[in-house]
Amino acid sequence: MAAGSCLLLLLLPLLVTASHSPPGCKIRITSKGLDLVKQEGLRFVEQELHNITVSDLHGNEGQFQYNISQVKVTDLQLAFSDLNFQPQQHLVFNINNASISLRFRRQLLYWFFYDIGSINASADGVHIYTVLQLAKDEAGRLKISNMTCDASIARMHAGFSGTLRKVYEFLSTFIVTGMRFLLSQQICPSLEHASLVLLNSLLDTVPVRNYVDEHIGIDYSLLRDPSISTDTLDLDFKGMFFPRVREDQQLENHAVEPVIKETERMVYVAFSEYFFDSAMHSYFQAGVLTIELQGEKIPKDLEVLLRATFFGTIFMLSPSVDAPLQLVLQVSAPPRCIIKPSGTSVSVSAFLNISLVPPDRPPVQLSSMAMETKLSAKVFLQGKALRVQLDLRRFRIYSKQSALESLALFSLQAPLKTLLQLTIMPIINERTKKGVQIPLPEGMDFTREVVTNHAGFLIVGADLHFSKGLREVIEKYRPVPTATAYSSSQPAEPSLDP
Repeated sequence: MAAGSCLLLLLLPLLVTASHSPPGCKIRITSKGLDLVKQEGLRFVEQELHNITVSDLHGNEGQFQYNISQVKVTDLQLAFSDLNFQPQQHLVFNINNASISLRFRRQLLYWFFYDIGSINASADGVHIYTVLQLAKDEAGRLKISNMTCDASIARMHAGFSGTLRKVYEFLSTFIVTGMRFLLSQQICPSLEHASLVLLNSLLDTVPVRNYVDEHIGIDYSLLRDPSISTDTLDLDFKGMFFPRVREDQQLENHAVEPVIKETERMVYVAFSEYFFDSAMHSYFQAGVLTIELQGEKIPKDLEVLLRATFFGTIFMLSPSVDAPLQLVLQVSAPPRCIIKPSGTSVSVSAFLNISLVPPDRPPVQLSSMAMETKLSAKVFLQGKALRVQLDLRRFRIYSKQSALESLALFSLQAPLKTLLQLTIMPIINERTKKGVQIPLPEGMDFTREVVTNHAGFLIVGADLHFSKGLREVIEKYRPVPTATAYSSSQPAEPSLDP
């Protein structure tokens, strides 16, 4: 028993490490970012409260019978509001001392007198306190999993006019009290629908697992529930690319976990070496890290030099001396990304096969040499796309057969490097030009981006702006209501009989 306990203690650190998978991508939203979300969210809340549907109110007091119907919100004043982080998984939205103006239709019957018209009313001292719980759903997407709400109205006034104004003033206590109760009962259900249905439809626009191009895709699923402090909200994403030919492939993450300490910008996005390594590993698994050059694609001076270098071999292949040359550059292992405070680089190992391709005959290999290159990588944001611009920094070729042949290939070092810079690098950069989308909701974009490098990861700090309003995006993705749901949501026609 004691031995088993000791073994459990020894394995406990390993179990804790295994349960906490490091993210390949991490996003931090700061209080400054939350302030921007609050401004847009407040407009959205105002729009939702404008659409509140209040049931008809009717009753009688002695010989007086009244009916209040067609209640509509005409104006809202939500000046005093706050949106704050609340550890560990909550957002708190608080509205104080708000006012709501209403207009509704009145009907009054007193003996033989019948009066009809409209009434303007205002609800003052409106207090709304909502708590949104954020969590990871089964698909790994951020969702509002629960909401608690409390709404109250301190005061309500109604302005009466017409021939029976005195009668309405007598009945105002009953009418105002009833309207105050009905209105306060509609606020929280309206906001609950706005949060759990409409805002969650906005979060559905965040890419979780989608294709980057015809060769690879990316998995942006959340690894765990969000972590919220008083000033920040942190999201840990898997950030792993996968080849489309093997979508279930998993690449273990041994990279350094990104650590974000900054809070000056609205948002920070961190990427570890694993993020970029998994992309290059996926392209390698997809078998597309091969480039073939032949004919006019090979610079003329390089072709002359290659023919001179391999003249003896070509001469022995007579009569195919005039056969075109073919260069095949094939990456031999998944490239590796190295991120340091001084910059980002990519190490690539490849084979360069030089062959003659006589017409209607199999290619004849002249040489196969190994290449080791180091590329410098400039990482930047454009819109919501993370892009990489590569440039050749170091280049070396050597023979796989002997050191003597490596010495003979020394004269090809400079022209082949020029070939890579002028021909191969533009092809590679054209493939990376599209970039990959960062997991933000539709309608939200980055501005004023700054990239900083650290040991094992890089961080993009940026501010946010809404290129589309919440309402515009939500309406775009709002589910079409069924006929039954639509008809049940319509306000009932007011009765002609009070």
